[in-house]
Amino acid sequence: MRDLRIVFMGTPDFAVSTLKTLVEHDYNIVGVITAPDKPAGRGRRLKESAVKKYAKAAGLHLLQPKNLKDEAFLDDLKSLKANLQIVVAFRMLPKVVWQMPKYGTFNLHASLLPNYRGAAPINWAIINGETTTGVSTFFIDEKIDTGEMILQEEVAIEPDENAGTLHDKLMYLGSEMVLKTVKLIEINNVETTPQVENNDIKTAYKLNKDNCKIDWNDNIDNIFNKIRGLSPYPAAWCELVNGKDVLKVKIYEAEKEIETHNNEIGSIITTKKTIKVAVDGGHINILKIKLPGKKLMDAVSLLNGYKFENNSKMR
Repeated sequence: MRDLRIVFMGTPDFAVSTLKTLVEHDYNIVGVITAPDKPAGRGRRLKESAVKKYAKAAGLHLLQPKNLKDEAFLDDLKSLKANLQIVVAFRMLPKVVWQMPKYGTFNLHASLLPNYRGAAPINWAIINGETTTGVSTFFIDEKIDTGEMILQEEVAIEPDENAGTLHDKLMYLGSEMVLKTVKLIEINNVETTPQVENNDIKTAYKLNKDNCKIDWNDNIDNIFNKIRGLSPYPAAWCELVNGKDVLKVKIYEAEKEIETHNNEIGSIITTKKTIKVAVDGGHINILKIKLPGKKLMDAVSLLNGYKFENNSKMR
């Protein structure tokens, strides 16, 4: 049995679950690497990462390098004498870092690799209408998410599931998989599998303003999947044209109603309780929406205080 000295690298809540699991199973975490504090909110006050908050509460040794190639950081990392590094939702590591420990550096990725390599695998699996996804552990190499796989586990994506609920599902599944991976390394019983390259591999591109915009000319399934795949963060957006006003709105929750109709694509149909948008194949029934400068509201609350003019539309 190997005596493991582990350095953990991660930043958001997704990573905290794994770190917490390792601590609760009494693994020797000799250091935690996380992102530097960043200004956030209207007051631009420095905000600590979720991993930093947990590491401080657990009394773990913490490093927050701005530059992973900085000599002072590399000296600090070497001084920890780690023989295994674990990466969960961090950033790309330089070779000098991932090659440092004797037993390697492995990463937890929230997809069934080789599909959905990249920054937003949870979102894109839903946006693309997948019915299954999963988690993978793999040893890091020179490229992004391409290293030899250690373990992989599949999970179903429910028809109405959004990115938030899938995130939590994969977070807990992933923490258990990391634990299994560490145990295999601990007893020197790891068997890796190369990722098979092919032309059909799907990519989890970084989310931006352009790929988060709703195209109301798309079909009903694609629009519905985009809304749930981007909820609750960063949220799908579009423009609401209402009389002379053109507002950038975010849609957080919707239902799809498959039916034939003669309404113009993008046109808004309202009742006292519903806001529906006509699309190819039916209507998107908006359940939760946010107007600029306003709080997130359900459809009924918005209709109580906001008037949709005739010929209002989404575009």
